[in-house]
Amino acid sequence: MNDQGIKQAVREQYGQIALQAVRGKSSCCSTTSSSASNFCCGAEPKNRKEDPITSNLYSNEETSALPAAAVAASLGCGNPTALVPLHPGETVLDLGSGGGIDVLLSAQRVGATGKVYGLDMTDEMVALACDNQRHAGARNVEFLKGEIECIPLPDNSVDVIISNCVINLSADKDRVFAEAFRVLKPGGRFAVFDIVVRGAIPAEIRQNMESWIGCVGGALEEDEYRTKLAAAGFAAIDVVPTRFYSLEDIGKVPVAMTMGTEAVATKTDSQFMSALVRARKTLAK
Repeated sequence: MNDQGIKQAVREQYGQIALQAVRGKSSCCSTTSSSASNFCCGAEPKNRKEDPITSNLYSNEETSALPAAAVAASLGCGNPTALVPLHPGETVLDLGSGGGIDVLLSAQRVGATGKVYGLDMTDEMVALACDNQRHAGARNVEFLKGEIECIPLPDNSVDVIISNCVINLSADKDRVFAEAFRVLKPGGRFAVFDIVVRGAIPAEIRQNMESWIGCVGGALEEDEYRTKLAAAGFAAIDVVPTRFYSLEDIGKVPVAMTMGTEAVATKTDSQFMSALVRARKTLAK
C-alpha cells in the first residue's frame, strides 16, 4: 500500500460521495465497493441520526442556511466553527474541504472583510463545493484544487487552519504539518478535528486499504500527533477528545468483514476517538 495507492483510493471514494450528494442522496457509505461499511459514517445507518461518527455535529440553525448538497457531502467527525474561535477579517484555510460545509460556516464568522479557502484534491468535491458557494452567495470564499501535502498558498498567508477528519487520510502527515506551518502567519492557529488513537493499532487494520479510506488505518496515536506537530515547529499543542467510540462502533470497520467483528472490536476497545487538535505557530523572533 504505497502513498499514491492510498491517494487514488481516497480520491475515488470521495468522488463517489460528491456525486451522490449531487443526486440528493446521503453521502454516507456511498462507495461502490462490496465492503461498503465506512468508519467515517458507521455501517450504513438507516439515517444520519444513527451514525456514531457524523451525527449531531451541526445544529439545525447552522444547516438550515446551507445548500442541502453541502450538508449531504459532510463526513466530518466534528464541527470546527463551533469550537474554534474565528474573528472578522481573518483568513481561514480548510484542509480537505469536501462539499464546503465548514468553509461556508467559517465565511459567516469572518465576515466580508475576511477570506476562507477550501482545499480538496477531488475534482468532484471541488465542483460540488463551488456550486454550493454559488447557491449560498458566499463572496468571501475560494475553493482550490490541490493536495494538503502541497498547499497552493504563499508563506505566512493564513490566520487559522481548520480540517475535519481528513488529515488521518494522508500517508505523509509530516508533510501536511510542515505545509500547515509554512502557510500560517506567525502566531497563526492550527485547529483541526481528526480521528486519534490511544495505543497501537493492529497491523491488520493498518494494512487494510478500506480502513485508510474510512479514517481508521491512517489515524495517528495521540503522542505521535503531538510529536509530529512539535517537529514541524508548532507550540501550545493540545489534543482534546470530543467523542470516544464503543466496541460496537469499532466493529463496523470494513476490515471486520474479513477479520470478524468481534476480533476487531476486542483489539480496538476505547482506542479510537474524535479529537480537536490545537496548536500555534510560534511568533517570529
